[in-house]
This record gives sequence, C-alpha cells and structure tokens, in this order.
Amino acid sequence: MAKTTSKDFVLRFFYFAFACLLYSLWRLVDHLVQVFFTDTCGDDPWVTMHDVLTSLKKRTGVG
Repeated sequence: MAKTTSKDFVLRFFYFAFACLLYSLWRLVDHLVQVFFTDTCGDDPWVTMHDVLTSLKKRTGVG
C-alpha cells in the first residue's frame, strides 16, 4: 500500500480510487482467465498481481 503524508484530500482520494480500480482489473482478468480455461472460477488467483503490473508496464511504459 502506498503511503502518503499529503493533506490534500483530492490526491489521497485519487490514490485510493486508483488502487481500487487496479485491484478490480486484476480480479476481472483473473476471473476471465479461469473461466476461459476451466469454465469455473476458484478463489485462488491464477494471474498474480505481479503479472498484471508487468503487463501494464510493458504496454504503457508507466511504472
């Protein structure tokens, strides 16, 4: 979790919203991969967050 000492509410809210969006994207990708390969979805992730962040970094150059 990123730490910030900023008192700016907008910046802190942006960090929170971005983290929620990134987590939701990861869970969606993991769910779609599991359903595509097995037609079921389990609790254990197949696609790790590291995989998602590495892919985003390669495609966008951000990070």
